[in-house]
Amino acid sequence: MGILNVTPDSFSDGGRYADTGRAVRHGLRMAREGADLVDVGGESTRPGAEPISVDEELSRVVPVVRELVRAGVPVSVDTMHAEVAHAAVQAGACLINDVSGGLADPDMAATVAAATVPYVVTHWRAPSREMERHAVYGDVVGEVTSELLARVDSLSASGVDPGRVILDPGLGFAKRPGHDWQLLAHLGTLRSAGFPVLVGASRKRFIGAALSGWADGACAPDARDAATAAVSALAAAAGVMCVRVHDVRSSLHAVCMAASWGGRVPTAA
Repeated sequence: MGILNVTPDSFSDGGRYADTGRAVRHGLRMAREGADLVDVGGESTRPGAEPISVDEELSRVVPVVRELVRAGVPVSVDTMHAEVAHAAVQAGACLINDVSGGLADPDMAATVAAATVPYVVTHWRAPSREMERHAVYGDVVGEVTSELLARVDSLSASGVDPGRVILDPGLGFAKRPGHDWQLLAHLGTLRSAGFPVLVGASRKRFIGAALSGWADGACAPDARDAATAAVSALAAAAGVMCVRVHDVRSSLHAVCMAASWGGRVPTAA
């Protein structure tokens, strides 16, 4: 899954693809490089980010989704808002990626149920501007898994088909770096719940923290792609369904190596 932030303030590439034409060109490039999905998001969810209006998010996201779909690119929409999810699906998006797991908008469950597309349920405890206060765990693996499964139960009761649910442990969302590494080390626990798993580690601060004492300059967000690719390979070896990344080519190559290492013959996307 290639990340396409059509935002001015995302932590790594905010503003780079805020223009619709530039965003579409980058989405096409990621598809050529092997992305199975291009994930279009119009609202930054970095720690401390301020929310934007639904109208603003719609104006950023929908034209890009429409143009990429018209060009034959499979597109997902990265949004916490039911109205944006609905509009993106109407424009051709084939998956809804909700970092709040349906908690940010009470209408999301009904929207997902009606859309009948796959739905990524991410572990989330609070909005970006206050998530840091909620990064408190006794057993992060157990708590994240149980909280995600509680979300699935709630969504299922609201009509969402659990067979369309994908789980995301929410790396960086109300998590300290140590929590993120614990979750990655125990992906098998989350997978044992019986749902496909998506991992979104790309360029995040826990990667920068791990690099800070090892490689000169490598802790800046846009210098973390090689390390992200390593995480992608390890996640693939652990059996996750998908990795969400900024640099598609490096992670695709890493995932191919993980497949070959495991005795599987990788195939072109």
